Parts: sequence; structure tokens; C-alpha cells
Amino acid sequence: IMTSLEIVQNYYHAFNSGNWNEMLTFVDDQILHEPNESEPRIGKELFVEFLKKMDACYEEQLTNVVFYTSSDESRIASEFTVNGIYKKGEAGLPEAKGQSYLLPAGAFLEVKNGKITRVTTYYNLELWISLVS
Repeated sequence: IMTSLEIVQNYYHAFNSGNWNEMLTFVDDQILHEPNESEPRIGKELFVEFLKKMDACYEEQLTNVVFYTSSDESRIASEFTVNGIYKKGEAGLPEAKGQSYLLPAGAFLEVKNGKITRVTTYYNLELWISLVS
């Protein structure tokens, strides 16, 4: 049985491998996804739609990943650098021309019964816009 920290570490390893199917094995069917921008979404189906959009528009690897755990390990925070390439533009954002960027970011995750039940992500959107403009 994996610890909550190991579940989150494996989730991020799958992200960095671009293995969305493996990544999804670590999330609960009713996952609460709170992105930096836009409305929260509930459920694996909406999370998959988000991942597909992200995959089409961005190529990202996370480096300098540090994890922080609550004493009962039900909540885990992560801090990292997003090493990205902006592949395809999104409405309201600058035009995509394959710009690369390094963006500090963080996330808060909750784990219950061996699955990630919440992912809340934070980064500075204005900084990202300046990096790709």
C-alpha cells in the first residue's frame, strides 16, 4: 500500500512522463480540480477534458519539485518550476509560437482512501503572459 506522499509523487512522475492514463489511476472519480484560472470542476471526466486541452496547448515538465505533507499525510503541498513550451494559443492569451518558459508554481492536493481527491494549482498568470509575450 502506497503512502499519500508516494501517491502524489507517482502522480507527478506520470505527469512528467506524459502518461495521462497512469496519472488518472491516482485520482478519485469525483476529483475536485481547482485550476488557477476558471471555475472548479468535479469529476474525472472533466479533469480528462482539461488534460486534453493542456496537452494540445502546452508541453510541460516539472523540475525542482519539493513536497510538504500535513502531519496525517492527508494533504500534500508541492512547489515546482514549470518548464514549458507554448504550442497552441488559447482565447484571451498571447499567440503561441513555440515560446519556452520557466514558471514557478505550486499545488495543494488532498488524498483520501488511496486516491487524490483534490488538486488546487497556483501560479502567477501575469508573469506567464510576460514570459511568452
